Amino acid sequence: MSTCSVSKGCFVFKPNSKKRKITSAADYFSEGSSDLEDSRLRFDTCQLLWRQVKCETEQLQEDLNKKLFDNLLRFLRQSHSDFKEKKTEWACRMKSSEIPTAALVLGVNVTDHDLTFKGLSEVLQDGVTPFVVSLRSKECPGIKHLMQKLLTQLMGCHVDMDSANEEECPLISPNRIRCSVASLTDWYMNVTKKTDIGTPCQKRASPPRHWDTPPVVVIFQDMESFTTKVLQDFIIISSQCISEFPLVLIFGIATSPMIIHKLLPHSVSSLLCIELFQSLSCKEHLTKVIDKLLLTSQFPFKLSDKVLQVLINIFLYHDFSVQNFIKGFQLSLLEHFYSNPLSVLCCEPQEARKRVNFLSHKQCENIRRLPSFRRFVESQVSNKQTGLLTDDGCLKETVQELLQDLHSYHDNYFPILRCLHVLTLSLPKYPLGKQIRELHCACLEKKVWETEEYESVVQLVRMLAKDELVAILENCREVIISSPAKHLGDSAEKLEEYLGRFRNLEETNDDQEGSVSSVKEIQKKTDLYHLQKTLLEMKESRRFKKLTKFEMLRFEVVDFIDSLVRKHLLPAEMQILHEMVYFSSTHILREHLNAAPRVALHTALNDPYFYLKNEALKSDAGCISNTAPDICIAYKLHLECGRLINLVDWLEAFSIVVTAAEDPNSTAKDQVDDIIHARFIRAVSELELLGFIKPTKQKTDHVARLTWGSC
Repeated sequence: MSTCSVSKGCFVFKPNSKKRKITSAADYFSEGSSDLEDSRLRFDTCQLLWRQVKCETEQLQEDLNKKLFDNLLRFLRQSHSDFKEKKTEWACRMKSSEIPTAALVLGVNVTDHDLTFKGLSEVLQDGVTPFVVSLRSKECPGIKHLMQKLLTQLMGCHVDMDSANEEECPLISPNRIRCSVASLTDWYMNVTKKTDIGTPCQKRASPPRHWDTPPVVVIFQDMESFTTKVLQDFIIISSQCISEFPLVLIFGIATSPMIIHKLLPHSVSSLLCIELFQSLSCKEHLTKVIDKLLLTSQFPFKLSDKVLQVLINIFLYHDFSVQNFIKGFQLSLLEHFYSNPLSVLCCEPQEARKRVNFLSHKQCENIRRLPSFRRFVESQVSNKQTGLLTDDGCLKETVQELLQDLHSYHDNYFPILRCLHVLTLSLPKYPLGKQIRELHCACLEKKVWETEEYESVVQLVRMLAKDELVAILENCREVIISSPAKHLGDSAEKLEEYLGRFRNLEETNDDQEGSVSSVKEIQKKTDLYHLQKTLLEMKESRRFKKLTKFEMLRFEVVDFIDSLVRKHLLPAEMQILHEMVYFSSTHILREHLNAAPRVALHTALNDPYFYLKNEALKSDAGCISNTAPDICIAYKLHLECGRLINLVDWLEAFSIVVTAAEDPNSTAKDQVDDIIHARFIRAVSELELLGFIKPTKQKTDHVARLTWGSC
C-alpha cells in the first residue's frame, strides 16, 4: 500500500560562529587572536591607556597655552575695562578710530591652530564675553559673507543662553535684519542694556562671570588667506563705530607679523592698535610632548628608536604638526595591541603580574617564541631550560620576575638619561645632540658609551671647572631625587657626598686658574677639528703633570657618572620581553602615515582585486578583463598609447574588451552600442578628473596623456 503525504516544517539554521561580523572595536581586536576574552582584554587595556595619554596631552596643551591666554586676557582688560564707566574718556581715547588688535603668531603648523583657537574661545566665553566669533577665509569670500557669518555666530551664541524667548526680541534672528555694522551696533545695545523695567532681552544679559560691558571679539583664524579687500572693508567699516561698542580683533598668523602690513595699506593698518603675541614654537611643543609621553615610566607602552625617528622625520619634513605626531603615537598604540597578542601584559606592573597567572598555554608558547626570551633561555643551565620550555608554571614565575626587571629598567633609564642630557648641555657643540629626544634615540639604537660622541663628552667633562661641575652634580641629584626609582637612592647619596667633598676642597689659585683657562680655550674652538686637536694636546700635556686633589676628584666623579650610564642606559632591544611593550613595526607606520596617492591610484586602477577582493576581478598580468570596472579598462588601454590618444581607436578597443564575452551575432559589428558609448565617455571623464589625460588643441579628436613611468 503506497501512501503520499505533504509535510510542512520550520527549520532553524544557526549561523557559523567563524563568520562573525565585526560590530565593535573589540571585535576588531579579536580578529588578531582566536581567544575572544584575551582580545577584549587587550582592547580595554588599549582604550584605558589611550584615555590616559589623551588626558595627559590635553592637560599639557592647557598648561602651555596658559601664559599666552593670560596675556591676551590682560590685553582685553586694558583695552575695554573702562568702556562703560568712562565713556567720555573712551571716546577721547578712541577718537582716532583705532581698533584694539592682537596679532597672534602661532607658527607654520596650521593643523594645530584649530585646537589653540578652540581653547582660546572657551577661555574667553567662560570668563570674559559670550560674544566670540571665529572666522575662516574659506567661509568669507566677500564682505557680505563675513558680516552674515559674524552676525549669525554672535546671535546664535547669545540665543543659546535663553532660546525660549527667541521670538520676543526682534533683533535676534539674522534673517530679519540687514547684515551691517549698524545692525550689529543696535543689537549690542539691545542685549547689553539694563533697565528697571523687565524686558525680554534683559533675561539675556551677560552672566555674572562675564564683564559688565563684554567686548565683541572677532578671531580671524588664518589671516594670510583672507583677501585684502575683505579685510580692508571690514576694518574701515568697524572703525567708524568703535566708539559705540567695544570691538577686539585677533589675527591668527602662521608666518610673520609683517604680513599685516603687506596685506593692508598704511591708511588701513593705521586704524589698528596692534599688540604682538607669540605662542610656543612647534619644536618646543614637540619636546614637551615627547618628554611627557615617551620619556617617562608612567606609561608602559614605548616606541622603538626607528618608530620614533619616523614620527620625528614626518614632523620635521612635512607639517610641523604636534597633533599629527600624537595621532601617529595613537596609531602605533592601536597597531601594537592589535597585532601583538602578548600586548595584554603591556600594563601597570602590578596588573601585569596578576595577568601572568591567567596566561593560556597558547600565550605561553608565544612567549617562548620571542627572540629576547629565546636568548634568555639559551643563557640558562640545562635544567632551567627544560623547565622554561616545558613547564608553564615555571615559565609564568620567570616571566613575572622578568617583567619586574623590565619595569625597573625603565624606572632607572629615564633619570640617568636626563642626567646625561644635563651633562651634554653644559658642553660646547652638544656632542650627543641638543635635544633630549636625539639622545634618547641614540641610547635606544646602540650602546651609547661605545660611540665617539660619548668619548668626546667624557673628555670634555674631565676638563670642566669646579663651579660648572658642581652645578651639573646638583642638577643630576635633583633629577634622581625626583624620580620614582628606588634603586637610585644610593646614587643620590653618592652625588651628595661628592658635592660635600667639592665644597670642602681647597685648591691653590694656580690650579683653579689653569682649569678655568683650559675650559675657556676649549670654548673658543668653533669647529670639530680644532676642538679634537686641542683635547689631544691637553691630554698629552697632562700625562707628565701630577694631578691635583681637584683633578683626582673630578676624574672620580666622571667615572661614577660613566658607570651609571653603562649600567642603566642599555639599549631596549637587550632587555628580555621588550617585545611586549615596544612597538617597532616601522613599515606599517609608514604605510599609514606616508601617503603615496599615485601608487595607490595606480594599484586600484591596474589591479582592482587588490582592494575589492572580488574573485571575478582576478586576471593574469598584462590581460584586460571585461569584468573590471569601466575606468580600469580605460586606464589599462591608455597605458598602451603614446603621447596623443585617438578617442575613436580608444572607444573601439574599449568596446571590444567590454563585449568580449557576449554573442557576436547579438549586435551589429559596425555599430557601437549607445550604452557602451556612454560608459566610455564616463570612464574618460573620470580619468580626466584624476589628471591622467587632458584635451589638446593639436587634434580635436585626440587627448593628451599626462602620466609616464611605472609606480
